[in-house]
Amino acid sequence: MPINLPNALTLFRIALIPVLVLVFYLPFKNHLLVAAAVFAVASVTDWFDGYLARRMGLVTAFGAFLDPVADKLMVAVALVLLVERHDTILFTLAACVIIGREIVVSALREWMAELGARTSVAVSVVGKVKTAFQMISIIGLLAIDPNAGQGWLLGLAYLMLYAAAVLTLWSMFIYLQAAWKVMRPEDNPN
Repeated sequence: MPINLPNALTLFRIALIPVLVLVFYLPFKNHLLVAAAVFAVASVTDWFDGYLARRMGLVTAFGAFLDPVADKLMVAVALVLLVERHDTILFTLAACVIIGREIVVSALREWMAELGARTSVAVSVVGKVKTAFQMISIIGLLAIDPNAGQGWLLGLAYLMLYAAAVLTLWSMFIYLQAAWKVMRPEDNPN
């Protein structure tokens, strides 16, 4: 399987995951800013690889599989790291909602693909807005030490994460609603 530029960017994003973890824990000056920068680079490559694949006609089955996996891995790892630092029930709940939704929607998409109805659960506008809020909030939360007294910036990052969690539930509802007609036993005799 030849690796094209979009797929190479996706693989690069996966390779950034252990870098993120390492930088997050290494005790050097500005390590949190560097961790936020690593996540920001990964976020940009997430957008850029999809854009390039469509623009250059380089969409592959491998890329279609790997891109969402890379996204979910990076977000889940970042949220797990942040739960340790921002150890409140509300933050943990938001992280669990976001990670849990990704598992549910991934399973739903896989199941719908087996039924030949994959397009019924295509990415929605709400999902895209959720992703933007999620990425921006995670970058902010990685960059800001909660003990450093940057209250309004931290508050804004929290607010964006909580908004992302609400949008996460909303987008999951949209995906489940779209798949409902396939899920209903009376519509699916098999």
